Amino acid sequence: MAEEELARITTSASRRVIGVVSMLGLGGLMLWMAFMTAGMALGWKVVLIALGAGALWAGQVMWQATGHSLILTEDALTDSDGTVVARLDEIEKVDRGMFAMKPSNGFIIILKEPGSRVWRLGLWWRLGRRVAIGGVTAASQTKPVADIMIHLLSQRNN
Repeated sequence: MAEEELARITTSASRRVIGVVSMLGLGGLMLWMAFMTAGMALGWKVVLIALGAGALWAGQVMWQATGHSLILTEDALTDSDGTVVARLDEIEKVDRGMFAMKPSNGFIIILKEPGSRVWRLGLWWRLGRRVAIGGVTAASQTKPVADIMIHLLSQRNN
């Protein structure tokens, strides 16, 4: 039996395109500077080429990652590719406060135990006990998901 979907976080086409174009533009600008600036030391050219190539790669990775969505059920928050982001019974705290170290329009999940490192550029990442949701997502989707998770956690703790 399939679990009931409580909420879903997706990226809008406009946010997705703006994020990817920004990364690709940054990469292109760095490469242009490396090749078109005369008199620059070779070491700086190598640094700019590496950073430019990295930004182009990150743009491509962001395009793939933001094609996914996050699905909240009563048991877990999962990626649309099947990756479990966080099981609700493993969550210690959900923080969407103003001073939380979180992505744009997103929130932070603190896990009871550290999880594997995963990074879906523009959508979510997990490092140790911290899971960050957000980036190119809309606050109108992430805020209700955080609120539902807080409500589910408070029900389980009572």
